Amino acid sequence: MAGLGPETLVLSDDGAFQNSGLPVLLWRQGIAIEGSGNGADIIERRFVDHGWQGSWQNGIFTFHHYHSTAHEVLGIGRGHVTVILGGPSGQELTLDAGDVVLLPAGTAHRNLGASDDLIVVGAYPPGQHPDLLRGEPGERPDADQNIARIPLPEFDPVTGVADASDLWHT
Repeated sequence: MAGLGPETLVLSDDGAFQNSGLPVLLWRQGIAIEGSGNGADIIERRFVDHGWQGSWQNGIFTFHHYHSTAHEVLGIGRGHVTVILGGPSGQELTLDAGDVVLLPAGTAHRNLGASDDLIVVGAYPPGQHPDLLRGEPGERPDADQNIARIPLPEFDPVTGVADASDLWHT
């Protein structure tokens, strides 16, 4: 049911991917899109209305990657996707239309397979712009410093509630 609080997923540093000290937040059916013509547009509008910027509609890369300069919210506008979070030995989960996942900066993610009709909506907190890192040797010192400097988002991307730091219980 839309509007329920998020599940939390705690991921460990695997050496290549830091995976942040913050949990991943997952809202199952976080944004109601059933019966809509284009769920992606509804999700994108919600993110924008709640102060998240740089929104896009596409998919998720099929290689392990992370962002050291931005937190990222992903909403499934149509279809479904199986992702792995946390690197090669991380946690697999299937995301369906209406699901929303908030990835703290440093969280590795990869598309393991998706429906042909998949549309993902992504966005970032104001002033944050994602880099694209793959867990290559030598990335960590700079990436770890970047991640440590990233401020928490001001607003919850699903509900718009101010002081989103409460989401991560900081």
